[in-house]
Amino acid sequence: MYFDSNATTAADMKYFNMLVLIVQVFGVASVVITAVWMGHFRGGFAWQSDPLHEFNYHPLFMIIGMVFLYADAILAYRVFRNDRKIYIKILHAVMHVFALIFAAVGLKAVFDSHNLNAGGPIPNLYSLHSWLGLFVVVCFGLQWSLGFISFLWPKLSMGIRTFYMPYHTFWGVVLLVLATATALMGITEKAIFHKDDIHYSALSTEAVLINCLGVLLVLFTGFVVYLVTKPEYKRQPSPEEDHVPLEN
Repeated sequence: MYFDSNATTAADMKYFNMLVLIVQVFGVASVVITAVWMGHFRGGFAWQSDPLHEFNYHPLFMIIGMVFLYADAILAYRVFRNDRKIYIKILHAVMHVFALIFAAVGLKAVFDSHNLNAGGPIPNLYSLHSWLGLFVVVCFGLQWSLGFISFLWPKLSMGIRTFYMPYHTFWGVVLLVLATATALMGITEKAIFHKDDIHYSALSTEAVLINCLGVLLVLFTGFVVYLVTKPEYKRQPSPEEDHVPLEN
């Protein structure tokens, strides 16, 4: 179902802009809180010479890449609604590349922290968090590759793009939700592993920070999903654009 561009009133756009600002505040706050949690409460950051603290890059980089940058890449088509579509496509693709880079470094950090552990290697990929996390990253890479080939270069035929677009859009949103769910599982797992020194049940400062991070991630992703699924906020193609129709 299409909406005339005039249907999106000035009041609608004011509300939209306010929500986008709120989303960015939630997203930046999530990244900052994760950095404070890992940097201050969990001992800071290191690389392979200190695998215990190398791990701390994992939650920070995964939230930056697979939640914050990923969500903003999805929002690009709504936020830059009046710009040329090719520019938005490039921005969308580049932001996903940065998301993948952060995710790759984040994955290396957690594998190093297990494999190079001073007390002996720790098993990899045994938890539901790790299974779902790896699934999301692999699917994210496939989603990016298929989207690049279909819509940017070499760009497939209109018929194929029209067929694939609803699936690309659907799985983009699903993977963002799954990435957020995986992050919440990882946060909970980390809190349980260190519940004694965190004093989690006593709601210590660190425990409150952890819970606030989880709430912010849920709010961030919830608002993003709302913004990208509300038809009135959908970008309207200009008459000269090579447009792939998509039902909303």
